[in-house]
Amino acid sequence: MRSFFDAIWQFLPPTPQSVMSTFSVISVVVVVLILSVAYLTLAERKVIGYMQNRIGPNRVGFRGLLQPIADVLKLLIKEIIIPRRANRFLFVIAPLLSIIPAFATWAVIPVSDSFVLADIDAGLLYVLALTSMGVYGVILAGWATNSKYAFLGAMRSAAQIVAYEIAMGFALVGVLMAGGSLNLGKIVEAQAGGLLSWFWLPLLPLFLVYFISGVAETNRAPFDVAEGESEIVAGFHVEYSGTAFAVFFLAEYANMILISALATTFFLGGWLSPFEGVPALGETFLAAPGFIWFALKVSFFLFCFLWFRATFPRYRYDQIMRLGWKVFIPITILWIGVEGVMAALEIGPWSS
Repeated sequence: MRSFFDAIWQFLPPTPQSVMSTFSVISVVVVVLILSVAYLTLAERKVIGYMQNRIGPNRVGFRGLLQPIADVLKLLIKEIIIPRRANRFLFVIAPLLSIIPAFATWAVIPVSDSFVLADIDAGLLYVLALTSMGVYGVILAGWATNSKYAFLGAMRSAAQIVAYEIAMGFALVGVLMAGGSLNLGKIVEAQAGGLLSWFWLPLLPLFLVYFISGVAETNRAPFDVAEGESEIVAGFHVEYSGTAFAVFFLAEYANMILISALATTFFLGGWLSPFEGVPALGETFLAAPGFIWFALKVSFFLFCFLWFRATFPRYRYDQIMRLGWKVFIPITILWIGVEGVMAALEIGPWSS
């Protein structure tokens, strides 16, 4: 009888204590992500201001630290105007389809060796499934507003996202071959050994393709033709205002953080220290906790996002599509073949 009740117990819902504990952890993660998104907007204006010899926001709070709070309050009190012939339900739900996948993907990203919300074996498939949902929010936003300008912007943005998402998917196939697992934690552990053992070195072409494709998929400069103000009047969200526009605005920055975290996990060793295996540095401040290294690597990629915007001019749309379909996808397919040969010959990460 005891084994029978033990079997029944496995199918019962979790206890209230475990539910509350999980909910509290998720709440903390979401709050940290929201604050990171808000202050990334301030960091962008500050970094680009310094690059252009400007001061940047410095009026609200000490050195402008409360500027993101002021921006949020300004957008909250603005009226949400829904076009007369728009599909009201899809108009409202489209921004949520853009930002929710960016937050939900963090459930499987290991921030350190001891902290991950859901340590599932099919984590890589989960990431691919959720990151491909953002395009639905873009398409629905352009279609539901019943505006030709918004619809044209949605089609341009969707075509760009799909083109570069294919290249990103092929790049992750290379990571799967090198890591030998779909579990993100095991992919990070496969990169143990220090800076030269991370996957950025043997998978350098895939690393560059993945990150540049991530910049394009988030519609960031120099790939921001979907929102080019001088061409198509802000693109798919031209009819959005107030909180609805703020959600689209924040979704872009949330996806920037997500792409940076995924690039860190797949190619830069996640939480691992670059000085692993160096005895002289083992007892110094460089032996920081794993989440510190993870945050520093994510910050490096985010700085690259801001750096690109302040440096490169906007590409033409035909140049963007040519780069995605005729350059990046062939490079990823070719390097996957090279990986297969290296695995057969047991070279690099595939050596026994």
